[in-house]
Amino acid sequence: MKKVLVAMSGGVDSSVTAALLKEKGYEIIGGTMKIFPDYEQQNYDERSCCSLSDIHDAKSVASKLDIPHYTFNLKDIFQKKVIDNFVEEYSKARTPNPCIVCNKEIKFKALLKKALEIGADFIATGHYAKIQHNRDERNLLFKAEDKNKDQSYMLYGFTQYQLEHTLMPLGQYNKDKVRSIANELGFEVHNKEDSQEICFVPDNNYVRFLEDNYFNLGKAGPILDTDGNKLGEHEGLYKYTIGQRRGLGISLNHPVYVVGFDKENNALIVGKNEEVFSKGLWAENLNWISIQNLETDMNVEAQIRYNSFPVKAKIYPNKEDEMIKVVFEEKQRAITPGQSVVFYQDDLVVGGGVINSSFK
Repeated sequence: MKKVLVAMSGGVDSSVTAALLKEKGYEIIGGTMKIFPDYEQQNYDERSCCSLSDIHDAKSVASKLDIPHYTFNLKDIFQKKVIDNFVEEYSKARTPNPCIVCNKEIKFKALLKKALEIGADFIATGHYAKIQHNRDERNLLFKAEDKNKDQSYMLYGFTQYQLEHTLMPLGQYNKDKVRSIANELGFEVHNKEDSQEICFVPDNNYVRFLEDNYFNLGKAGPILDTDGNKLGEHEGLYKYTIGQRRGLGISLNHPVYVVGFDKENNALIVGKNEEVFSKGLWAENLNWISIQNLETDMNVEAQIRYNSFPVKAKIYPNKEDEMIKVVFEEKQRAITPGQSVVFYQDDLVVGGGVINSSFK
């Protein structure tokens, strides 16, 4: 009998994941990650994942399923790999996606390592995506059947080894069906709200989080238009992101938006809406799933943020460095350094990387 450690967040998705896999005959162990930093722990938003009450909910579901449950203390590695990276990216005037980093470094690396150490064959999560295990070829990742809940964008960092040891049974289900199963099983979490925003930012105010817990992230500097004219003063580049309109403190006869950063001169660059659009981008820190490496030009659909849709693009290998060039069929708005770009062919995840810069 194969053994599976189910990453139980205390929510409905991971709870049903455990139930479905147990029904299929796997030996199930429940595991919840303790990742809270020491500061502000008591103020965590209960809508976030991994709050203190989530551990209680996970243990309650494990008890109902009659499976063992363990709590894994991953606080130190979460601080180092996720929170410290989050802070460092903002200090560089980039906009990170910590959930992608958490999936890559914590769930499917640190927690998977724990799972294998206790004798499990697989780790399983409640993500909405599909994994195809191929014995002789590459393991593949696909979008979920429920496109409204699909989370494949957040999972492009999978290695072949991690895919080999991961199960995601919810890829075949829609959310309503998952809640119905939970209700039928008598799980109190069947109507629990989905987790929201960034788990370690108590009130979803990342600026307040950074200023309350970190110092010297940035200082005030000039706001310039794209011709180099000074329009005002910003309060620190970490407070702004590409495409932002509000909070600039500038009054002109037309709306202005953040279009870029001049980090060397600590300047915020603003312009008209049409100046927020770009023809393409350079991506770094690449990870490939369906291919070994990008050897030649490839037509794909590229998604530049979690809450957007994939659009037609062409990707080009760059022999001189480890970045690739992405050119869109139509210009895209607010391409943001630090966010991820993920490449698809139909429902298949080809791979992805982190946006380094954009070009007009």
